[in-house]
Amino acid sequence: MNNTILKLVATDLDGTFLKNDKSISKENLDALHLLGEKGILRVIATGRNLRKTLEVIDESIPFDYIVFSSGAGVYERKNNNLIFHQNLNQHLVQQITDFLIALDLNFHLFKPVPENHSCWYHRGSLTCPEFESYFDFHKYHSEPLSLDKKLDSEACQFLVVFPNNLERFLNLKQEIEQLFPGVKVVRTSSPLETGYIWMEIFHESVSKGNGVKFVCDSLQIEHEYTMGIGNDFNDLDLLEFTNYSYIVENGPPEMKEMFLLAASNEENAFALAVQKYL
Repeated sequence: MNNTILKLVATDLDGTFLKNDKSISKENLDALHLLGEKGILRVIATGRNLRKTLEVIDESIPFDYIVFSSGAGVYERKNNNLIFHQNLNQHLVQQITDFLIALDLNFHLFKPVPENHSCWYHRGSLTCPEFESYFDFHKYHSEPLSLDKKLDSEACQFLVVFPNNLERFLNLKQEIEQLFPGVKVVRTSSPLETGYIWMEIFHESVSKGNGVKFVCDSLQIEHEYTMGIGNDFNDLDLLEFTNYSYIVENGPPEMKEMFLLAASNEENAFALAVQKYL
């Protein structure tokens, strides 16, 4: 494989490039520098918003682009420039909000990119410990959704939290995508490792794969020269786009049947996968 030419490598952050304590191993950092020395673009593709990404990836960590919020935005590090964003329009946001409230669900609604570190929230009548844990972490950037007046804003995404019931998720996903053309529903495992399902609702064009494709198209990088590595269901579009695609050992079993296998995030998965091509 060391004869393979790479022009771009895209990696998920949490559970992939980062260790469980959110630190970066020396091996992964060295691999990043080596990619840069060889002129290979280094891209983050993460579900984190831009602010949260920059909390763990400071200027000393040499990534070239950040595809954040699962592809709702693309940020160029060299010029500190937001070069792409895609939000849900105001009308669609209000329709989905009314639908989720009618179902008595617990959810957050994130403000438009690039301010999507802030959000509105709605509590259903049933207490959800997972929702409350997430709320406690974001409460200083959150405000309640008003039931008395309509929203006058676009939004980046919805985050709906409910117990781990895959059948319920799939049924609700199908219903939402049928009722609201123009959106996509993504399943994400809880980063709090509590067994809950997180349902994310985006504009239909938003995905990590499309975010990386935007970078490739902008720089005229052919698909055949791309590599990706991830760890969860929200990396599916990324790994389906990149030519050489890896799922880490700590990823879902069903995804391990679809992609090349890498070590776990605790065992320098990024560095070991990249070294096969250098």
